[in-house]
Amino acid sequence: MAPNSVPVTIETTKDFSSLIVDDSQSPLFPEKQKGTSPKQFTWVLLLKLHRVFTCFSWLTMALKATFALVKKRISLSDVSDEDSKYRGRLYRFIKIFLALSVAGLAMELIAHFNKWNLHSMIQPWEVTSLLQWSYVAWLSFREDYIAPVVVSVSKFCIVLFLIQSLDRLVLCIGCFWIKYKKLKPTLEADACDVEDPSNFPMVLVQIPMCNEREVYAQSIGAACELDWPKDRILIQVLDDSNDGHVQLLIKEEVSSWKGKGVNIVYRHRLIRTGYKAGNLKSAMSCDYVKDYEFVAIFDADFQPNPDFLKQTIPHFKGKPDVGLVQARWAFVNKDENLLTRLQNINLCFHFEVEQQVNGHFLNFFGFNGTAGVWRIKALEESGGWLERTTVEDMDIAVRAHLKGWKFIFLNDVKVLCELPESYEAYKKQQHRWHSGPMQLFRLCLPAIITSKITAWKKANLIFLFFLLRKLILPFYSFTLFCIILPLTMFIPEAELPLWVICYVPIFMSFLNILPAPKSVPFLVPYLLFENTMSVTKFNAMISGLFQLGSAYEWVVTKKTGRSSESDLLSLAERESKSSSEDKILRRHSESGLELLTKLKQVEVAPKKKRNRIYRKELALAFLLLTASARSLLSAHGVHFYFLLFQGLSFLIMGLDLIGEQVD
Repeated sequence: MAPNSVPVTIETTKDFSSLIVDDSQSPLFPEKQKGTSPKQFTWVLLLKLHRVFTCFSWLTMALKATFALVKKRISLSDVSDEDSKYRGRLYRFIKIFLALSVAGLAMELIAHFNKWNLHSMIQPWEVTSLLQWSYVAWLSFREDYIAPVVVSVSKFCIVLFLIQSLDRLVLCIGCFWIKYKKLKPTLEADACDVEDPSNFPMVLVQIPMCNEREVYAQSIGAACELDWPKDRILIQVLDDSNDGHVQLLIKEEVSSWKGKGVNIVYRHRLIRTGYKAGNLKSAMSCDYVKDYEFVAIFDADFQPNPDFLKQTIPHFKGKPDVGLVQARWAFVNKDENLLTRLQNINLCFHFEVEQQVNGHFLNFFGFNGTAGVWRIKALEESGGWLERTTVEDMDIAVRAHLKGWKFIFLNDVKVLCELPESYEAYKKQQHRWHSGPMQLFRLCLPAIITSKITAWKKANLIFLFFLLRKLILPFYSFTLFCIILPLTMFIPEAELPLWVICYVPIFMSFLNILPAPKSVPFLVPYLLFENTMSVTKFNAMISGLFQLGSAYEWVVTKKTGRSSESDLLSLAERESKSSSEDKILRRHSESGLELLTKLKQVEVAPKKKRNRIYRKELALAFLLLTASARSLLSAHGVHFYFLLFQGLSFLIMGLDLIGEQVD
């Protein structure tokens, strides 16, 4: 019989016919075949084991590589500069809290594995050991004395959390309304007559800098390319550098542009007091400043487009009560690493929502310190630049607002700049940005109360601008999510509801990400990152509010000198028209961009990069991981995962594994 044939037998009866198929030997019906042979089963088993071992080997190699990276960065770390900063009361409090949490976790583990039935152990004779008696006594003490206090504090923080979330929601609704109605600052028909240069007002451009080796050339070059009549603009390069080589380089750059017919001057202070505020104050004291009507300010890493003045100055015409026109920032390195991506989310929300909504509905917002144009009369009437805080930009904005000056924010006018690429630089920047407002609040509160502005504006300044957004936000972020939440894992009577730790934070984080829609995939990292940064912001807020030692710390944010590809091309084109010794080289790094350098620049030996260990973050990481272990014993679910991932994010920050390493 053929190997694929099937014998068929037809039987006929009186009532019906039947068809019988004999397939017992046919391979066409494998289910009828005999069982798999032991040899085949062995091969299948070996194949599955090979897959398991391959997966296990891959995971082992990945973990080994991760631990090797961590070990390498820890070995290259330097904590000597950080020791003095971490000997404060907050760090000691976190260490004590961590020790108590570890002890509590140990006690809970003992109770868990001994299967003590806590609800039935009411009678004293049912306690079988001293350890068990101690545990029962702790439970009774916790329920009667500790839990009520924790519940009260948590409710207070939840109320603050909801108020701040409502404020964010109102701001977002205002932003949606502006987008829906297409509301923008209006211009008069004859605001800028380009046919008659004599109608252009006199503009002073100031570029304060301090040891900005990486960015001085591109910022000076961008300012010198501003499209404005040459006889009606003066550029002041305000150099506070204490590095002699950098001073010479900046002087040569200024001389080069002056030789091309640009009206530019170089200023260097002999007595460098007051940081940036002192530098600007010294520049405004020059006799020739009285001839100018407006002053545009750019930090050393900012590169305005040539039409910047033509987009901002016309908004002053016909509006004598307008004192400031602020432009938006754009970032050349927002996709450089995870740290810059997360910063971009924050700052996009700040400009798109906070600045735009406050500018449109209140005509007031905090001056960003750069990429803005001031009416010099407004500066003078408000008292000029003061050196009393580390946020001189916010200081002058508040004083101008109290004098009745109005502000305009232009969301469509963008100025390129850089984001800090290392965690150390970002941490120091955030410390200054959150300690300064509290210093200013202490100093300005009497002036706000006694000012002649309306009661609504006073309330907005005190309760919304300062208290809610500068004090309450860092306070509840740190207290609620870094202290109370892990504490409630050991005090179940005060457990936080799920909507507090999950639903509302995710919704608010989603609203924050909307102005940067490409960052939606980073929703969860952004939420964890914001909670992780709360320890820095809380510490800065406390130091500024109570005038502690680090409140007046000012560190210039480290720049890399990155520039967009189009900027490199345009700069190379205009430099190619000059002498051959000033030609600029354009190179590509792995990311497609490289630092912009000149052949004549003094060669500097590269410094070895290193990272640091941040003890507060590490202590909080172990605290949250301990709380997550306790949560696992109680099978809390979402609480466990939140504490676990939040603890890991603190660990990453504490080991400086995010962003670039520092020099």
